[in-house]
Amino acid sequence: MSLDVKSLRVGLVGYGEVGRIFAAAVKPRVAHVAAWDLKFVDPGLQGEALAHAVQAGVSACDGLPSLAAGSDLVISAVTASNTLAVAEAIAPHLKPGSFFLDLNSASPGTKQRAAACVDAAGGRYVEAGVMTSVPPHGIRVPMLVGGAHADPLLPVLQALGMVAQLASERLGVASATKMCRSVMIKGLEALVIESYTTARHYGVEDAMIATLQETFPGIDWTKQGAYFFSRVAQHGRRRAEEMREVANTVREAGFEPFMSTAIAEKHDWMAGQARAGHFRALGAAPAWQAYADALLATRPAANDPAA
Repeated sequence: MSLDVKSLRVGLVGYGEVGRIFAAAVKPRVAHVAAWDLKFVDPGLQGEALAHAVQAGVSACDGLPSLAAGSDLVISAVTASNTLAVAEAIAPHLKPGSFFLDLNSASPGTKQRAAACVDAAGGRYVEAGVMTSVPPHGIRVPMLVGGAHADPLLPVLQALGMVAQLASERLGVASATKMCRSVMIKGLEALVIESYTTARHYGVEDAMIATLQETFPGIDWTKQGAYFFSRVAQHGRRRAEEMREVANTVREAGFEPFMSTAIAEKHDWMAGQARAGHFRALGAAPAWQAYADALLATRPAANDPAA
């Protein structure tokens, strides 16, 4: 099955931040864009999601079977914990020879099980490792693709505007690269939140950040801190799910994922603070200090040996 981009019918599983960005980018280049999201059938959430799809010219499907039946390329952009479930659910409905591009942050083992479902049903599974946050790069976010079907799909992805490169024909290489990177990036986010907030409590944040700036002068630690706080506050739950898949990646390598598990817990905790509304009054683009102060205001009285 060869694909002509102009006649391509693209289906997106997941119409959240990433799904909407990709839908908007590919729509002018292809024949048709459709989407499916659980929000479409949630009475409390469907209004905004369906209205956005209509305004964007994206067909909102009534389920995975109809999405699959009308798509030459299905792009899965869901939370990490749903990676395998989506592949299992959609596989029986895929058109023979259609491609299934898995953007989700999952372990090599999870990707291999997802691929087995899709390929056994007659689809062509391609794993992708998205190597940094989609905003602000949009569809041009760097990604690695892999698997036996990645090479024929690669020029199509590039024609759609994606910055994709082949990692390996062996499944798991792209996702392993992504997961190992996430230990560092999500770990740094968790460390910054814990370090900066504690430093704010003791009144030593300026001195502490100055030492970081001296040791790592290539990073603007104040600006980076604000970005880390904001992204985890907004997407902590999704990041925690990714880190649990990272923990699976570490286990698959034969190690106990002490750090990855702790990082997931920190991100989950931050997401809980956001759900409780502790950041609601911060306004647009708050400084990291505003996030830290909001966190400090919610804690029980602390023992302060420096006081």
